[in-house]
Amino acid sequence: MAKKYAEWVIRYKIFIVILSIVVVMMMGFGAQYLTFTNDYRVFFGEDNPQLVAFENLQDTYSKNDNVMFVLVPEDGDVFTNQTLEAVAWLTERSWETPYSSRVESLTNYQHTSAVEDDLLVEDLAFEPGDLSASELARIRDIALNEPVLINRLISPIGHVTGVNITIELPGIDPIVENPEVVEFIRSLREEFRQIYPDIGVKLTGIIMMNQAFPEASQYDMSTLFPLMLLVFVGVLFFWVKGLSGTFATFVIIIFSIVGAMGLAGWFGIALTPPSFAAIMIIPTMAIADSVHVLMNYVLAMQRGEDKHEAMVDSIRINMQPVFLTSVTTAIGFLSMNFSDAPPFRDLGNIVAMGVMVAFALSVTFLPAVMMLLPGKVKVRETTSSQAMGRFAEFVIARRSKLLLGMGLACIVLISFVPKNELNDDFVKYFSEKIEFRRDADFASENLSGLYMIDYSLESGLDGGVSDPGFQKNVEKFADWYLGQPEVINVNVITDTFKRLNRSMHGDDQSWYKLPEERELSAQYLLLYEMSLPYGLDLNNQINIDKSATRMTAMLRNMTTKTVLSLELRAQKWLKDNVPVSMQNAGASPIIMFSNIGERNIKSMLLGTSVALVLISIILIIALKSVKIGLISLIPNLIPAALAFGAWGIAVGQIGLALSIVTGMTLGIVVDDTVHFLSKYLRARREKGLDAQDAVRYAFNTVGLALIVTSVVLIAGFFVLTFSAFQLNSNMALMTGVTIIFAIVADFLLLPPLLMALDGKEQANA
Repeated sequence: MAKKYAEWVIRYKIFIVILSIVVVMMMGFGAQYLTFTNDYRVFFGEDNPQLVAFENLQDTYSKNDNVMFVLVPEDGDVFTNQTLEAVAWLTERSWETPYSSRVESLTNYQHTSAVEDDLLVEDLAFEPGDLSASELARIRDIALNEPVLINRLISPIGHVTGVNITIELPGIDPIVENPEVVEFIRSLREEFRQIYPDIGVKLTGIIMMNQAFPEASQYDMSTLFPLMLLVFVGVLFFWVKGLSGTFATFVIIIFSIVGAMGLAGWFGIALTPPSFAAIMIIPTMAIADSVHVLMNYVLAMQRGEDKHEAMVDSIRINMQPVFLTSVTTAIGFLSMNFSDAPPFRDLGNIVAMGVMVAFALSVTFLPAVMMLLPGKVKVRETTSSQAMGRFAEFVIARRSKLLLGMGLACIVLISFVPKNELNDDFVKYFSEKIEFRRDADFASENLSGLYMIDYSLESGLDGGVSDPGFQKNVEKFADWYLGQPEVINVNVITDTFKRLNRSMHGDDQSWYKLPEERELSAQYLLLYEMSLPYGLDLNNQINIDKSATRMTAMLRNMTTKTVLSLELRAQKWLKDNVPVSMQNAGASPIIMFSNIGERNIKSMLLGTSVALVLISIILIIALKSVKIGLISLIPNLIPAALAFGAWGIAVGQIGLALSIVTGMTLGIVVDDTVHFLSKYLRARREKGLDAQDAVRYAFNTVGLALIVTSVVLIAGFFVLTFSAFQLNSNMALMTGVTIIFAIVADFLLLPPLLMALDGKEQANA
């Protein structure tokens, strides 16, 4: 059947080549519908409970998506006329930022003071360029002792300050809106640098993080993709021994990418940094099928066959294993649809489509175009073929020792799997090649970071935020939070009430405490709100009916494990110390990212299990042997376990990216096993060889191709480890390590297993 098919393809080679190009072009037209999503929320499904909680909180209060200018004066002192003037200038200009709703800085901080019986609310630093030394000292003293400012807009030692802009994107066209804000902010930064060259500027915030996603992908596309193609061309030319095969495979790589991305566009898939990695994973997958077809084609010609006979023979012996490996690889990637993070679902779907396009092209376009391209191969036995024969003899002679040694080595390495712990750090999703990562690290070390947890604390009554009992509970919770080592600032409404109470008592520090009467608190609040300028109201802290308040805890940059531990302690404190109405879970991006890893691992365990069952059934049916199918499970499952064992020794931390590796690599590592077993069974069934000779035959016919495909896969994924997006980098590194263990298992463990378990009887036809 496969032979007749090969004859048909070669007979109509010109038609097949033209048809392949037309079909790929039709698929590729869908690329015009591709979009790139640059919002961190894309990592969370619509029903993600942490996302739902966060969006409910933002619907109740104002949104806190932001951009922060971190200003670093060269003299290390914020409290100078020049620096405060620069802060005031930047504050004023920042109001022009598209979609800005609030601008907060040291200079426009609404300081309260008493003028006889009146409350005076004014900018902390008005016309800062003309301030005297004593006035600068007064501002410094106020700022460095104000809880609302310290570690939020001013560093504890006064060497760094921030201008924070709250952004409320309409959400009508996120692809345009976020870059529009970033473009303005970067233009404003350059203008600021021209006027104030002695003040350094760093940019951080959620809006800048959103922009870092597409910029990381652009970096990878401009640097890693060309490098990967260069590596592939070099490997192909070295092993395939000719320009024709290298050219044909290169075309298949491009066609597979075009086809997969075009289909993604037709299906309405939006690209994200994780799914964008498909452009670099697909070439790695696409080469494998072509290499198997070309290697057997070249080997046949080296034995003296002409081009036609060699290609027919190659298609005949490779059709089934190439189809099986493509299907099982696609199933492995499709298992990522169980992921709790939509970008990884999209990645799995795009790569699965690319794998199947590559398969179709490798058994249609490849043989057809190779018949049209020039190519001659000398009749000879290659050194590599001789080496593979010697290696087969080594494995056969030491099969018992290898089986025992490999078994013990696997047990030892797998024992380190529990050393891994679920942990992550979402700022470190970006490498230091990206400006945002460098600026975010600086801001976290010197001022404040992106990590925060919001709580909506409910009083249960309209106007209840003025109730003294409620205020005391809020204050106690804020004080508890400030006592935690992970916390650098707590922004809470009770600080405002205490400051107002002090101001209304002649700025007497002894009155820096909560008012004791609800009516008095309500009057203070009304008076204060009426005095605030536009854009600096309390909507970010108090809901409309004043029944609840938002408390924001700002944290040091930390791992997700630490965040979850802190939130667990906070929930215990709330349960033990306040009414049920106040016991709400924390909500913020860091809470969302901290939970996604665990959720994703649980969902991917199910996905991997489903994929394993499907792949096992397919192999048992295709190989026509329950025993051989079950034997194949060992080299298919062990590589990922060994990789996680090695990771436990070297790193010990598993994040969002690694939670998908087992499912993704399952389909990849099956490829080598399928090709080896198909040749082994062909020798047993068609040639009547015993187990040892069948192992020799498998090594001699497919061993070299397995090495080449493994080298290509490993090289491709190791290039991706240099990705500017750390999720892709870690995923690629773990995948590469898994493939290394897979080829070791298929060469040193699978053959001894076959000789031990299948050597006493002839395999059934």
